[in-house]
Amino acid sequence: MSTKTEARSDQIMKVLLRKGTVSVEDLVEQTRCSAPSIRRDLTRLEQRGLILRTHGGAALVEPLLYEPFRHDTSFQARETRHADEKRRIGVAAAELIQQHETIGISAGTTTTQVGRSLRHRAGVHVVTNAINIGMELCNQPSIKTTLTGGTLAWAWAFALAGPQALRTLEDICLDKVFLSVTGFSLERGATTLEIEEAIVSRKMLEQSKQVIVVADSSKIGKSGPSIICPLDHVHVLVTDTGLSAVKRKQFERRGVQVICC
Repeated sequence: MSTKTEARSDQIMKVLLRKGTVSVEDLVEQTRCSAPSIRRDLTRLEQRGLILRTHGGAALVEPLLYEPFRHDTSFQARETRHADEKRRIGVAAAELIQQHETIGISAGTTTTQVGRSLRHRAGVHVVTNAINIGMELCNQPSIKTTLTGGTLAWAWAFALAGPQALRTLEDICLDKVFLSVTGFSLERGATTLEIEEAIVSRKMLEQSKQVIVVADSSKIGKSGPSIICPLDHVHVLVTDTGLSAVKRKQFERRGVQVICC
């Protein structure tokens, strides 16, 4: 695949990751390429299992890996809450990842969107304690995926925790870690619900050069019961445009780069 074709395919995937569906006509306008070229790109992406061709366009392949959760209302509520914002955050966060980097991704619905936004990428090593993220990336040969191992600390969760997860992380150096949180505040920093999950996230943080929190704006200013790290351990916050200008300035004054998308 030529560099030009690869760049165009990357642009198409970014559109689909943000919108879910797109028409050939819209892609022609956005890429300034011919319709036959776009159709060939869509065929190649479909062959890789990344998209589905539709009449006049394409749709993003949404993973069908959660059959046991289909009738779990609490899971469905977590998946659909602020879904558009999480999708945009995932795309924006993935843009921070460079080729040949080793990155950590903690378990969570927002971090799942980060992993999902990497499926078309190449030359990235993903280390995660989330079994669903590992499943979503396992059929992408250009991405190396490492699962930490460990124990499912509570029922109906994808997060691996415990001594095995920590031992795996001790042997890995991360360029960046992407943390999912329950709350992110000036006073308590990054927090989550379960202490077992917080401990694994903390170990990822210790092994990483850069710490990136991904959280929709509803979580900003709130705190969960388990502390992952204080504010001064976080380098970047990726959130949505619902974050107020006042809160954004407060975080930036404390040394946190804020990306709103």
